[in-house]
This record gives sequence, C-alpha cells and structure tokens, in this order.
Amino acid sequence: MIAILVLIGIILAIAVTLVIIGLRNPQTVNDRLLQERLEEFSQTGEQVDLEKLEMSQPFTERVIYPIARKLGEFTIKFTPQNWLNSISRRLELAGSPSRMDPSLFLSVQFITAVAFGAIMFIFLTVVTKATPPGQVFLFTVVFTIIGFFIPQFQLSTRVTKRQKNIRKAMPDALDLLTICVEAGLGFDAALSKVAEKWESQLSMAFHRVIQEIQLGKLRREALRAMAENVGITEMTSFVAAVIQSEQLGVSMAKVLRIQADQMRIRRRQMAEEEAHKAPIKMLIPMALLIFPSLLIILFVPAVLTVMQSGVLGGL
Repeated sequence: MIAILVLIGIILAIAVTLVIIGLRNPQTVNDRLLQERLEEFSQTGEQVDLEKLEMSQPFTERVIYPIARKLGEFTIKFTPQNWLNSISRRLELAGSPSRMDPSLFLSVQFITAVAFGAIMFIFLTVVTKATPPGQVFLFTVVFTIIGFFIPQFQLSTRVTKRQKNIRKAMPDALDLLTICVEAGLGFDAALSKVAEKWESQLSMAFHRVIQEIQLGKLRREALRAMAENVGITEMTSFVAAVIQSEQLGVSMAKVLRIQADQMRIRRRQMAEEEAHKAPIKMLIPMALLIFPSLLIILFVPAVLTVMQSGVLGGL
C-alpha cells in the first residue's frame, strides 16, 4: 500500500506540473534567460560549455518536457488522425500556449486522467473503506474520464478568451493603423508600428505577420494565415478587405477607416448582446442563493413565533 501511495503521489506531482506548464507560457522567459547566459559567456571570453549550458536550463525543460513528449509520441500512434488535426487546430486558435504540440497535449490529458482516477480510488478505498467495489470502480472510471477532458476544457476556454480579446482590440488597432497609413507609412510599416504599441494577442498576431513577410512570404498569404490562426469573422473580413484593396488599387487608408468603423459597431453590438444576457444569467444565482436566503429570513421567525405560542399544539 505504501508503494502504491508513493507511485500515485509521483503521478499526481507530474500531473500538476504539466497542468501548470500548460496554463502558463514560460518559453519567452526561458529564451531570455538562455540569451543572457550566452551574453555572459561572450563578455567574459570563456568557451561555451554546452553541457553546462544545458544543465543551467530549468528542470521542466530538461526532464518534464522530454518525458511528456515521449509519452505523447507513444499515444499518437494509437490516436486517429482527425483527432490529432483537431487538437492541432485548437492549439493554433489558442495561440500555441507554451509552444505545446499535440503530443505534449495528449500526454497532459492522459496524466490528468490517471491522476483524477487515482485520487478518487484512494479516497474511496482508504478514506471511506465501506464503499462497495462496484461503486469504487464506477466512480474511478467517471473521474478518470473527467480528468481526461479537463485539459480540453481549459484549451477551449483559452481559445474563447483569446478571440474575445482580439475582438475588443481590433477597432482601436485599426484606428492606429489608419492614422499611420494616412501619415505616409506603408502598410507593412504601419502594421509593425501597431504591433510595437500594444502587448496583446492581436499585436502578437500582427508581429507574426511581419516576421513571415520578412522571411519572404507574400503579404496576402501571411494575412490569410493570420485569419486562419485567429478564427473570427472580423479578422477574416479585415484580411479580405486589405487583399482586395491591394489587388484593385483602392486607397488603403479609406478601406482601413471603413473597417475600423464596422469593427466598432460590431463591438458595440456584442456589448449590447452581453448586457441582454445578463438578466438571464442572474436567474441561476438568484434562484439558488438569494431566494432561499430571503425565505429563511422571512419565514423562520414567523414559524418560531407560531411554535412558541402553542397554536399548533392546540390544533
């Protein structure tokens, strides 16, 4: 039993570590630290020791990530291709958190599934010893399935949050883009200027477009790739208008101003839609929390008064 508990504890620790890695994005910080170490070696004139440099990396980069990827590569062999394509697509829509690939994501799913199943099994067998074996098996399977789908739920939440942030930022970004184009900058330079001014998901998408153009990719192909990676109708409409303006020779500043006005109207409509949904969403907490509390406050004193007066006993 001690060995089983130790094994389950190790599995839980790995699962928690992988979930934390999936929720945050430490890749930029690790790259910066690695660059700082390389600069220190170059300034001191010392010869770069690759083994020392490798050991200076965080434990997650040296151990956790390789183990998770090996497990993911093993599970990929038994995973349908359509499912892998779906995971890859959703990771792109989420902005590739921590540069996670489908193999790493699958490993996180399997480890969280094992962790949740192990937690329920320990709780039912150690804490509540009187639970029948059939119920132990049933609850363990149910919690294993729940643990398997929790990373997918987190990924879907991240996709929705990213798309919502991009929708909110587009009108202001297009206004600045219009001002830069009207001031005499080219579209690529204006796009780069907008990417420098903000730290958001939209600025990261614009920065990726600039990098792809600098690497030799056509502007329209880079813009279409950005629209596919974002996955919202507003971005698709903006990219289509820019490509059409470039092909037909229409004034870019005029097209951008029209797009900015449309995005602002769309953002106001979305805000009104959310405001109309608010009363319906408030019904659930009111029915479950507020109304029962009011009933208790109003009726309990009356019931206690009637019981103390002896009216019920006389009846």
